[in-house]
Amino acid sequence: MKTDKPAIEKPVASPCVSVCVLDDNDICVGCQRTGREISYWGRMNNDERRAVLQQAAQRAREQGLGN
Repeated sequence: MKTDKPAIEKPVASPCVSVCVLDDNDICVGCQRTGREISYWGRMNNDERRAVLQQAAQRAREQGLGN
């Protein structure tokens, strides 16, 4: 019997690479998240996490670290 329950979405994984050092702009040199983004990650929903991942990827590109 099929139910109409929505599929449970897995949490978006943290981009942490265990290089946890914040630069002078409060950006982690490992994952490119801000200190605030890192501290709130556990309370963010998946949409918020995806937005942070996009921002971190943009920061990485600006630093010449991304693809």
